[in-house]
Amino acid sequence: MLTLVVEDDIALANVIVAALREEAWEPTHAATGSEGLRLALAGTFDLIILDVMLPAVDGFAIVSRLRSAGMTTPVLFLTALGSVDDRVRGLDAGGDDYLTKPFDVQELLARVRALARRELIATAVAADLVYGQLTLRPDAHEVIADGNLLNLTAKEFALFEYMLRNAEQILTREQIFNRIWGYDSEVGASVVDVYMHYVRKKLAPFACDGYIRTVRGIGYMMKE
Repeated sequence: MLTLVVEDDIALANVIVAALREEAWEPTHAATGSEGLRLALAGTFDLIILDVMLPAVDGFAIVSRLRSAGMTTPVLFLTALGSVDDRVRGLDAGGDDYLTKPFDVQELLARVRALARRELIATAVAADLVYGQLTLRPDAHEVIADGNLLNLTAKEFALFEYMLRNAEQILTREQIFNRIWGYDSEVGASVVDVYMHYVRKKLAPFACDGYIRTVRGIGYMMKE
């Protein structure tokens, strides 16, 4: 699962990133609040680990911005501010959990796993996603194109769902590859183009293949 770590203490960030990789997570590090906000708004992460006291844009402001944009990505705050008022402020801003520095890495990982389980449960009972003539039913693992049920493989479904959940956003081949296959996958990134072709081919009989657009030199975007 993809994790964004927003932490300006490089030594601490390196420890967190290393621990997440040992747990088979796929961390991306941002050292400033502005960089973290930019990456978070892309909507490609399953979880955000967020320091509060950051240069330029603090953690509370980042979460408020994400929630205002309708993004529900789970956020775990990390901060030296440990008073009750600080914790309440963080949770009221839209955070999902709050861990005070200094902390034990094992406790951090336990909280990350708990948030991941909560998100998986929420996704499992999510409502149908509808975009134009396309409908995705997460609970049934079904995709409907102009009223017709598509026969997608597990990887094709995961690819389609990722594109649909990020509709009208440009996704790079690297983002797609890391999300669907994982950064340590033995297959090459060219597999993204192959599977995009498979999904388009299955959408084509119902005149829905045009929803997936190639952004030359960058990647793909789902757009009506």
